Amino acid sequence: MNADMSLSHLVLQASALAQVVLVLLVAASVLSWAVILSKRKLLAEAKKEADTFEDRFWSGGSLSTLYDSERTNEDNVGTASIFVSGYEEYTRHQTAGRSDPDDAIAAVQRQMRVSQLRQVERLEGGLAILATIGSTSPYVGLFGTVWGIMNAFISIGNVKQASLATVAPGIAEALIATAMGLFAAIPAVIAYNFFTRGVERMENRYHTFSEEMIGIIDRGLRHEPKA
Repeated sequence: MNADMSLSHLVLQASALAQVVLVLLVAASVLSWAVILSKRKLLAEAKKEADTFEDRFWSGGSLSTLYDSERTNEDNVGTASIFVSGYEEYTRHQTAGRSDPDDAIAAVQRQMRVSQLRQVERLEGGLAILATIGSTSPYVGLFGTVWGIMNAFISIGNVKQASLATVAPGIAEALIATAMGLFAAIPAVIAYNFFTRGVERMENRYHTFSEEMIGIIDRGLRHEPKA
């Protein structure tokens, strides 16, 4: 490739606005990959946490023992956090001496639902950034392309005889913006779709766990001996 047509030369010789567009797209790409890597780690940790806690939950031990071991852990997230909030509401209801099982179940359901929504919200953090980058980057790149082509035609108008050598740098500069826009957008869109499905799977898992725990508490309440 000719030195005058190298990527670095074209970027350095581009107009100020085109350079701003390229810098924005590079920054968007870097931010996108930062979110992708952190989100990948977060979902992997959430799945591992759910596997570990559910193994303990279904190991056959007492729920009160499990609650005592988990409630002092300030780093509880995911399934463990949902369990602690639900069982805490259950013990509060029992301590208050209320005898209506339906009221207790409704209170536990509400508390677990709130905790579940918080956990899903935590997992969804950053998805809006990926969606924004994925949807806007191509248009930002297209803006840079249009601007570059416009400058190329203005340059053609300023010379008496146009040639491919005259037009090529301006067109190449314009197409770089398009390529950079796609480079930023494509990974963001793919990651957004992938992580959205991952969050939905974890949300369904949290919901299933909540329903199973509610069933256990319901059976325990309705089979408690009456005073």
